[in-house]
Amino acid sequence: MFTVDPQLPMPRDRSSALTSPNPAATERLRDLMTAADIPSFRALARKAQVSDWAIRQLRSDRIVTMRVDQLTKMAAALNLPLSELLSQFGVGHAPPSSVKQTAETSIDTLRAEYQRLQTQLEQQAVTLQQQFQTAALTVLESWLVQWPTITHAVEKNPDLPASRLVPLVQPVQTLVEQWGVAAIAPVGATMPFDPQVHQLMTGDADPGALIRVRYAGFRQRGKLLHRAKVSPVED
Repeated sequence: MFTVDPQLPMPRDRSSALTSPNPAATERLRDLMTAADIPSFRALARKAQVSDWAIRQLRSDRIVTMRVDQLTKMAAALNLPLSELLSQFGVGHAPPSSVKQTAETSIDTLRAEYQRLQTQLEQQAVTLQQQFQTAALTVLESWLVQWPTITHAVEKNPDLPASRLVPLVQPVQTLVEQWGVAAIAPVGATMPFDPQVHQLMTGDADPGALIRVRYAGFRQRGKLLHRAKVSPVED
């Protein structure tokens, strides 16, 4: 039966061996922490918002294998520029290729995320604008339906008291038009009956029969808001 000689040292975990603290690197890090008034490695990890594993990598003098975002956070916690932190651990002012590659990857990722957020914000702005317009048009529904009929009556009889109100409400009409709202047909117009966009107020009419528009209906960018109210044209 196979037995282990108790006198032989047990093998160490390989990952632990790779991150065994390097005395020189650990001392350099302690000096930087003292200058930044950071009392412990755990305090450094908390201040930099990195893992204890990242601190152990730096103490093991494995800075070239670390991610650039971790190094950037540590440098900020130590009140140092990133180039100075790299220099302190023998990298020099120019990051090694592995750090450069990581930095480039991080920048590309940030650019992609920025573009995604930018697109999302633009889509949200359009959605919010549409929601606001829909809510406003719901409130203005009575005015929207009635106003073209009123202006039509005023045009036929300028002596009506309402004639003075027409210019005052014109800015609202302009705003609604800017929202893409358009009348299906002007009040008083005669045209073939289309049950998809016309609503009979009285009588009956077959599709294609002549009708007269009494109240203008509306579309917003092709979407039907209100059908035009119409009546048959008497022969």
